[in-house]
Amino acid sequence: MAADVLNLELLAYNFHESLNLKPLFIDLKRRIAKGTATAPSAATRAELGDYQDRLERVAREIARKQMIVLEGVGKKIDRTIDLTQDPDGTTLEPATVTLDGVETALSIDVLSVNRKERTIGVGLTLETPDPEQGRQTKTASFEVSYFDFPMIDNTRLAHGQRCAVVLNCSRTSPPTSRSCCFPGEYASLKEKPYYNEVIDNVLSASKKLGEK
Repeated sequence: MAADVLNLELLAYNFHESLNLKPLFIDLKRRIAKGTATAPSAATRAELGDYQDRLERVAREIARKQMIVLEGVGKKIDRTIDLTQDPDGTTLEPATVTLDGVETALSIDVLSVNRKERTIGVGLTLETPDPEQGRQTKTASFEVSYFDFPMIDNTRLAHGQRCAVVLNCSRTSPPTSRSCCFPGEYASLKEKPYYNEVIDNVLSASKKLGEK
């Protein structure tokens, strides 16, 4: 188990911008949980607990590093989720961000909270005005955990932009959802633009050249 954790740490720190490591994190987390449930001694359970802490620590660090990059070129929104009551069905305070002249209204609904797995189900609604097609609305529902990394796990928007939601919290602090809208070129290296995004980018560049 120690070698598996170390190998995942090496992968995460060196290739987190190009590889989707979430399945590896989840698989190792489940194996640690299974080993803890059948551990023959308190010492073994403590050792596995340390592995779990390392797993979550490296995941939070990778998400933090990626968000620093994306916040430098995009717009971020922080919201705190109140777990003192049942937050299911709660709509967090909406916000509007403007990036590269494109205005996006963002709203997050808390759909579910899994305290055991430390995940939060969210519903994301994004509205972007379009001068030709009118107001464009996009919705998405997904679970957010420590193991979601914004450069990999994000939602495509109009005009080649992306929106990512990550979960920031520790065992002693309340969960905070951090959302960031950012240019699509800062998504992971494995991401490829859709055909219509390529056309939009070419037309936009041509229009800017014509205005000069």
